[in-house]
Amino acid sequence: MSKITTLSEFILLKQQDFPYATGELTSILQDITIASKIVNRDVNRAGLVDILGAQGNENVQGEQQQKLDVMADEAFIRAFKSGGEVCGIASEEHEDFVAFDSEKSKNGKYVVLFDPLDGSSNIDVNVSIGTIFSIYRRVSPIGTVATKEDFLQKGTKQVAAGYVIFGSSTMLVYTTGKGVNGFTLDPSIGEFCLSHPDIKTPETGRLYALNEGNLNRCDPGLKDYAEYCRQDDPITGRPYSGRYIGSLVADFHRNLLKGGIYIYPTTKNHPTGRLRLLYECNPLAFIVEQAGGLATDGHTRIMDIQPTELHQRCGYYIGSKQMVEKAMSCLTGGF
Repeated sequence: MSKITTLSEFILLKQQDFPYATGELTSILQDITIASKIVNRDVNRAGLVDILGAQGNENVQGEQQQKLDVMADEAFIRAFKSGGEVCGIASEEHEDFVAFDSEKSKNGKYVVLFDPLDGSSNIDVNVSIGTIFSIYRRVSPIGTVATKEDFLQKGTKQVAAGYVIFGSSTMLVYTTGKGVNGFTLDPSIGEFCLSHPDIKTPETGRLYALNEGNLNRCDPGLKDYAEYCRQDDPITGRPYSGRYIGSLVADFHRNLLKGGIYIYPTTKNHPTGRLRLLYECNPLAFIVEQAGGLATDGHTRIMDIQPTELHQRCGYYIGSKQMVEKAMSCLTGGF
């Protein structure tokens, strides 16, 4: 029987790989692990207690807050506050960033940006949902409260990023810039265990995730790409398979492992896109690039975009390298 490696053990073993191996980043990842277990517990009992459905409020995005959205947001904030290594957070559920004002937190060297429960509108119908997180070193002076500039950093400045998917099993996938590793929660011992070491996404695949109902509102080149996906492949004799769950974490996770592309483009109705650059696009871009894939907004590498606001949105093309490159060639008229 092979030895089981828990997430906590793995983080400690890999601590020397961190750009700043002083222990704080290790502690933050462990805080994320604890908060994820709390959220997992609440998600698993969602049908048994009164935590399904809408909270009754709208978040800054103008979206109905789900009850589990709020509970997940609070769980992660509590974990980061108590840990003391984080000087502030920015969340999809808050209009502005939150600077922690305790003396310990003001000496924290990191900020965390996160979407506490991506795809939460799917909770009521038992579709996989997830948490997405991104960690940066602060740029403001240590010992002071966090500033907006700490959060408005390019994706290339991320020191760690990851997601937790709550589905038929619960998995945590993360990178610190030294590859991508996945851990599955073993409910019998309450530990995330290494199940997917050194994840590499296939260079190409046969899955595309795209809401084709919006194609008439998109760049004409995207129609060309969708048509390309529907054509019979000269080698296999069959077209690509459309697989669109509508939960970003679930669609991304499937494509990361199986090979595929996820597309959420700009449209006439939403010319700047719908997905959030800082909470969704940057962290998954960091992961996919570390796994050998690509992520762009249709023209520019996602992690090269300089954010100008906390809730900035963008178009999104992410997945297997050859598939993203083909989609980009269609957008530039190279079909």
